[in-house]
Amino acid sequence: MNTDRYRDLLLHERELVSASIQHLHVEGSLEEETEEETYDDNHLADSATATLNREIDYTLEENSGHVLTAIDEALGRIESGTFGTCGRCGKPIAEDRLDAIPYANRCIDCKRLEERG
Repeated sequence: MNTDRYRDLLLHERELVSASIQHLHVEGSLEEETEEETYDDNHLADSATATLNREIDYTLEENSGHVLTAIDEALGRIESGTFGTCGRCGKPIAEDRLDAIPYANRCIDCKRLEERG
């Protein structure tokens, strides 16, 4: 397995996710949005829309944070020599899976079992 290729993929993905998180921070806070609306004499629905948009941003930021953590863990697995090995069963993770999700830490069978609960 060419771990150098996966390291490059992961570092690129890390840059994209970090940029997305930074973009969410730059957009401004909910307080700033609602203050603007107060002066514009907007309806309650406008305020609700701003609140919904901010909640979506918070969720996106939280999910991006989880992906960033998974990427960092995958980079650590490359360094430790365990990259591409399922963290549950110890079998190799298919390269097709790693091509799609380079930070995957479970083979497809174990991931399916995990999702079924």
